[in-house]
Amino acid sequence: MSTTPPRIALTKDLSISRIVCGLWQVADIEKNGTVINPDKGADVLQAYALDGFDTFDMADHYGSAELITGRLLSRYQNGQRPVAFTKWCPEPGPMTADVVRRGVEERLTRLGVDKVDLLQFHWWSFEHPAWLDALHEMQRLRGEGLIGALGLTNFDAGHLALALADGIEIASNQVSFSLVDRRAAGALSKLCANSGVKLLAYGTLCGGFLSEKWLGQLEPTGIADWSRSKYKRFIDIAGGWQAFQGILSAAQTIATKHGVSISNVASRWVLEHDAVAATIVGARIGENEHRGDNLNVFSFALDEEDHAALNATFDETQPIPGDCGDEYRKPPFLTASGDLSHHLDAIPSVYTAEPVPGRPGRSRVSSGSIWEPIAGYSRAVRVGDRIMVSGTTATHGTNRCVAPGDAGAQATYILDKIAASISALGGKMEDVARTRIYLRDANQWEPVSRAHGRAFASVLPANTLIEAGNLIGDYEVEIEAEAICD
Repeated sequence: MSTTPPRIALTKDLSISRIVCGLWQVADIEKNGTVINPDKGADVLQAYALDGFDTFDMADHYGSAELITGRLLSRYQNGQRPVAFTKWCPEPGPMTADVVRRGVEERLTRLGVDKVDLLQFHWWSFEHPAWLDALHEMQRLRGEGLIGALGLTNFDAGHLALALADGIEIASNQVSFSLVDRRAAGALSKLCANSGVKLLAYGTLCGGFLSEKWLGQLEPTGIADWSRSKYKRFIDIAGGWQAFQGILSAAQTIATKHGVSISNVASRWVLEHDAVAATIVGARIGENEHRGDNLNVFSFALDEEDHAALNATFDETQPIPGDCGDEYRKPPFLTASGDLSHHLDAIPSVYTAEPVPGRPGRSRVSSGSIWEPIAGYSRAVRVGDRIMVSGTTATHGTNRCVAPGDAGAQATYILDKIAASISALGGKMEDVARTRIYLRDANQWEPVSRAHGRAFASVLPANTLIEAGNLIGDYEVEIEAEAICD
């Protein structure tokens, strides 16, 4: 067995370790005001790098992780240096060229580099469409040499497909993926197989729960650290502690068979998915280190018997609802901070509701499209408890068609636009009672229907889908909706 982790080409210019060292624990350590000495932190990271674990992942909100990594990178003035990923997670709002450049340059400054090896983008609410503006501007900055590769984090399959269809060159998408949270093995992996995008998998050890330490143990009642409390929520949603013990027991049997640990089995299961480039394992700063054990992940492979045993335990659990990243945007909020309703409610709407003059109890919103004043209509109108959304196309800003030629991607964008319209008027997508879909080409019914299904899987409104023939411009689909607010 190799004494260092194997590597994989994330892009033609970027080679990474298949075990990436995640630095989220820096934020956990520093949450009470304690700041890690950057030189001592860099010493720890350098020890990882010397052992071949030379790829580090962090984010703008991981405490001083970028500063610590910057101190490490400064020690490599000549020759090959460690690889540094970071994330930019701005609050939704206008993503002007200046806003995006400032966000990117702050990452460069904190890391002390001229180019971020991989810059990953997170967006809180797809109802605010400026995420596309941000990605297009980041792609331009990549052209300037400020970004090596462009990645996403916590994007579902539909919105990754939309970004790709709109011309964004995406190298990776970082998502939760584990024996407990298997969402990434579905539509997202299928899309990655077709597009070449690679997954970076975090949460593969469920904050340490996927280990011998928890096998046969009583369910914990109090959890101090953010990471473990997050993954306990995943366990609860997936069927609870007893179902989780079934997964642990099967993993233990497999681990004993191969002479490895439960954590090795958990990581190996994720790494054997073709879409996965690497798993992200927490780098321990001031705690026990497990570099030697982590290497055992590459000493064995799971066979048919192993997969059958794990699949049997999966049948006793509940799938985590929704798609990857949904935990940050809708209930159940399976995040380190728990319920994010207060945070999401504070995100400004892209639309503003205005009263209709001379019509008490009636309000409307405009999307700013050039066609609304020309044709004399509103994006949506509310009368009493009823919200009516006009036929909506994938128009971004005043007049740009999003994802020309891709009906499924356009439908995803349209449904976000409809959701924003309804939200601005005080409703929710759950209030939708009727939708109508008009297609340029009836042969595109399936990708559009799948986008509709993702948006309304639990709502199931009345729906009509027809081929309308030639739509204006490059639009493949138009959708209208009606909601009744209780």
